[in-house]
Amino acid sequence: VQLQASGGGTVQAGDSLRLSCAASGRIYSSAVMGWFRQAPGKEREFVAAIRWSSGRTIYAESVKGRVTISKDNAKNTVYLQMNSLKPEDTAVYFCARGSNLDSLPSEYRNWGQGTQVTVSS
Repeated sequence: VQLQASGGGTVQAGDSLRLSCAASGRIYSSAVMGWFRQAPGKEREFVAAIRWSSGRTIYAESVKGRVTISKDNAKNTVYLQMNSLKPEDTAVYFCARGSNLDSLPSEYRNWGQGTQVTVSS
């Protein structure tokens, strides 16, 4: 399964963005889809994840309350709605597929190419 992330862009602080991650094939019910981000010079950071079957979600504390992860089973697509964006949210955002609802990048084996989000102050 190939993952294609899109929806990034340059916005001002306080704005919203919705990222999409489309899978080229079927996402099986046992899968977990996650969003991560990586800022220049920093390690890849967990943002949010969702279990495909149940819709159960987990979030990083740094984004909780501002970010919502959701899915569309029919479209094999996962979304990341980001509100009240801050300059520190600037990063390349990646989607990934794994099996465990976890925040560790090592738990995810399929990665998309990333989409740039830049938030200006």
